[in-house]
Amino acid sequence: MWVVVYMAHHKKDVDAIEGILGDENIPYKIRPVYKNIAPEVNCFEIMVPQSEVGEVHNILMEYGF
Repeated sequence: MWVVVYMAHHKKDVDAIEGILGDENIPYKIRPVYKNIAPEVNCFEIMVPQSEVGEVHNILMEYGF
């Protein structure tokens, strides 16, 4: 099951989190909250498998998210 671990309010945050999770080899999905808004002003759900939630929370906190 996929769990939302972070709501990003800026595309630059999404890009940074994608890099972090990719470097850590953690599977993730990103889903825009609104479908008809330009990416730079949209909100995004960052989702990871339920088994990775604790680790991802710790990693994101280390990076200031």
